[in-house]
Parts: sequence; structure tokens; C-alpha cells
Amino acid sequence: MAAHPTTGQFSCRRIYQDPTPQDGKRVLVDRLWPRGVSKEAAHLDAWLRDVAPSTDLRTWYGHVPERFPEFRRRYLAELGDPDHAQAVTELRGLGAHDHVTLLTATKDADHSEAAVLAQWLNQHPGARG
Repeated sequence: MAAHPTTGQFSCRRIYQDPTPQDGKRVLVDRLWPRGVSKEAAHLDAWLRDVAPSTDLRTWYGHVPERFPEFRRRYLAELGDPDHAQAVTELRGLGAHDHVTLLTATKDADHSEAAVLAQWLNQHPGARG
């Protein structure tokens, strides 16, 4: 996924990359705080850990590339859970008037929850969690 797509309000990047003006609102979507990043250096507008995949799903996935299609399917199903609804609503609110960059500590941002979430939010702008 491109760091800053020309269409859609949501994109994703690694939190370890330097902030840019094109980031717009910066939102960490990992359940755990990234190692080696201070809150000041993160330049976050929000940390929405409740939109992250469940601990069980995150542990099962383990960033094994062959598991990504199934991870994506399961995570999209989780986004419909009440546990995720408030965080999804908050993300949509942030994206109503600004570009939002979803941040992750994952080494492969293209195969992360941030990429899945950005794509889903861009493709389903009015859908509820």
C-alpha cells in the first residue's frame, strides 16, 4: 500500500518513519506501544488500540506471510464486533475532514492490520464497525 494514496482519506505507514506534513492526522493502530519510540517522537493525534486485532488473532498471525489472507479475513470480521465499534467510529470522525495515516510498528506495513484497516475504511466510507 502506498504511504500516501491519491484517493481515500486513510493510508498507512510505519511509526518508525519520520512524520511528514502529508500524514495529516497520525493514529497508532497497534495494540502494543512500539519499542524504542517515545510518545513525543511519535507525534500522534491518537492511539486507538481497540481497533487493533484481538490478541489471539495477532498471536496466531505472527506476521507469517502465508497467513495474511486468512488474517485479513478474520480481522475484517472482528471489525464488526462491538469491541471495535467505538474505535472505528473515532477513526471515521478523524477522517471526516482530514487525511489520516494509520501507524504500525510492523516491519511489513503492507501486510499489517494498518493496511487492512486503511483499505477497508477507504472502500467502505459509510460502513459501521
